[in-house]
Amino acid sequence: MSDQNDKLKQLKTSSMDRRLSIAKASLLAGTRWAASSATTMFSSEAEKEKKRKKAMKEQADYLVSEIGKLKGSIVKIGQMMALYGEHFLPEEITQALNTLNNQTIALAWPAIKQHLEQQLGSKLNDLTIDHEPLGTASLAQVHRATRKSDGLEIVLKIQYPGVAAAIDSDMSLFRNMLKLTRIVPQTREFDQWFDEVREMLHREVNYDIEAATTRRFAERLKDDPRYIVPQIVDEYCTDQILCMTFERGVPINSPVMLSLPQERRNQLGEASLEIAVREIFEWGEMQTDPNFGNYLVRLGNGLDSQDKIVLLDFGAIRQFDEHLLSVARNLIQAGYHHDLDEMVRAMTGYEFFDSIPQSIKPDMAKVFLLATEAFSTIANNPDLPSAVMDEQQRYDWKKSQLHSRVMQRASKSMASRYFSVPPKEFMFISRKFIGAYTFMTVIDAKTNVRKMVENFL
Repeated sequence: MSDQNDKLKQLKTSSMDRRLSIAKASLLAGTRWAASSATTMFSSEAEKEKKRKKAMKEQADYLVSEIGKLKGSIVKIGQMMALYGEHFLPEEITQALNTLNNQTIALAWPAIKQHLEQQLGSKLNDLTIDHEPLGTASLAQVHRATRKSDGLEIVLKIQYPGVAAAIDSDMSLFRNMLKLTRIVPQTREFDQWFDEVREMLHREVNYDIEAATTRRFAERLKDDPRYIVPQIVDEYCTDQILCMTFERGVPINSPVMLSLPQERRNQLGEASLEIAVREIFEWGEMQTDPNFGNYLVRLGNGLDSQDKIVLLDFGAIRQFDEHLLSVARNLIQAGYHHDLDEMVRAMTGYEFFDSIPQSIKPDMAKVFLLATEAFSTIANNPDLPSAVMDEQQRYDWKKSQLHSRVMQRASKSMASRYFSVPPKEFMFISRKFIGAYTFMTVIDAKTNVRKMVENFL
């Protein structure tokens, strides 16, 4: 954790301060961009492209460094655009925006304490709070605490002051910044994604929604010993503070995870995947943020105490309508049967699919069959790579190289332009399964995902 000298003493919450900072950065970046474009006037096409990419990277890096100084929702906007915007933003922009995930300077304790006093009043005297945060993010930071009366260990997710009120103005600032710099095309798809990011941000700062969602998932999983969901402690919750029980565990990417026996890693992988399957087939709502920071593992002893997945963050839960869920389920079922004709039939009844010419649907269906190969079986899928699935139908996610294979197939598909900007709803579901794939790869798990969907088909 960084020392006190590295922490922010206060946030720029004034819209005027934030507007001036972004306007200055945008104008400077735009001027530089125009100047760099002018210098390529007499260059060859190859040289122009090389200089264009170099100039775009420099401007993107500069803008991101300025955004990072502001913290708050404008940083979260950048992070979301990096996560979901790869289909309509230039690669140089998404690479620069991805660095925002590392810019998590904490707000100094005196400012946090003042905020807590305003939110909790005399209740603050009930608690002994660690001054060093457990974690920091763009919208909030988390502090561990102990209730003096009974020693209950809790965590306080403390939303930065002024963040919620600044969302709409920050969205306007971010959009104006992109327009001024002229390095991002202003398209209808971009507008739709921008509106979606706005809605997501407003949901994420609503701690009443997050508390209710946490309780809902806790109720669903209460009888399953493979999962732990923190309990909400209402006494210390406000509209800007979310209080829940402190739950111990190790990070997913901790080296100790790979030291576990293969079977224990397989079981953790199955537990993780089962959540994603039930979200689509049973619950109709999904955790759309695949960040590893949203999970911990509480290790057992390998004998009478089993390993458990700790589910930490329910701020990015998104509900899906039954029509979309039906389409997603049909696509998975076609992958389960590994049937090209069934996959083509599943690609209907939804605006995105209905807009695609029937003649190229089979080519797109082949991409979806590849993406769902983990749901197939050796018996019905002759295209499975060697040794990717064993006789128990356990899929070796790390060996499969599935994500890169799907990307390569999609880029070569006749329907490649339809993959470039898919519907945002499918992107959320896709991101969820990419997150699950990464989870499996990091812990090197082999899982029978086919078995998980059988009861729903």
